[in-house]
Amino acid sequence: MTTETERDLFLAIQANDAVHVRALVHGDPALLRAVSPMGVSPVLFATYYGRHDMARVLIEHGAPLDVFEAAAVGDAARVRALITGDPALVNAVSPDGFTPLGLASFFGRAEAAQVLLEAGADVHAVSRNPMQVQPLHSAVAGNHEALARVLVAAGADVNAEQADGFTPLMGAAQNGNAALVAFLLACGAQADATTDDGRSAADLAREENHVDVLALL
Repeated sequence: MTTETERDLFLAIQANDAVHVRALVHGDPALLRAVSPMGVSPVLFATYYGRHDMARVLIEHGAPLDVFEAAAVGDAARVRALITGDPALVNAVSPDGFTPLGLASFFGRAEAAQVLLEAGADVHAVSRNPMQVQPLHSAVAGNHEALARVLVAAGADVNAEQADGFTPLMGAAQNGNAALVAFLLACGAQADATTDDGRSAADLAREENHVDVLALL
C-alpha cells in the first residue's frame, strides 16, 4: 500500500516540482525506494512521465539504480557494472514487464543499449505485459531512428508484431519518420501487413497526414 508521503512524492514528481521532491526525500530518504501504484520506483516513474529533471534530482539524492532504472536513464556505466556482477540481469524482466534493452530502446539510450547488446541482450525479447513489444518496437515508438538501425543490425526482426498486429514499419509511418520508413522497407519490412483491425502502414500515415511517408508506401 502506498503511504500518504509516498503519494505526495509521486504527485510532486508528476507536477515537476523539484523543490517539493527535494524536501520530501531529504526528510525521508527511504522514499527513494518507494513503489508507485503502477509498481515502479520513483526514478522509473519520473522517466515514464518524461520528468527527466526529476529523475536526476532523485539520483542526486542517492536513489539506488537497478539495471532497469540505469537502462532507462542511460547510465551505461551503471548498467555495465550491474551486468558484470550478475550476467543474468542482461535479460531480466522489470516488474512491469520490460527488459533493460527494451527500456533503453524506448528512451533512446544508445550507449546503454550498446552495452546490453554486447553483453548478449536478446534483441527479440517480448515484453511480458499487454503491449508485447520487442526492443525495435520500443525504439520506433520513441522515434529513435539511429538506435532502431543498431537493433536491426543486431538482428531485430523488422516484421515482428506487437499487440494488435502492430509492426515497426507501422510505428514509423504513424510517427511520420520517412527516413526510418525507408530504412525499414529496405530491410524487408512488409508494407502490406495490416493490424488486427485491418489498417496498413499507409493507412496509419494517411490518418496523420504524413504525405512524405505515403509517397514511400
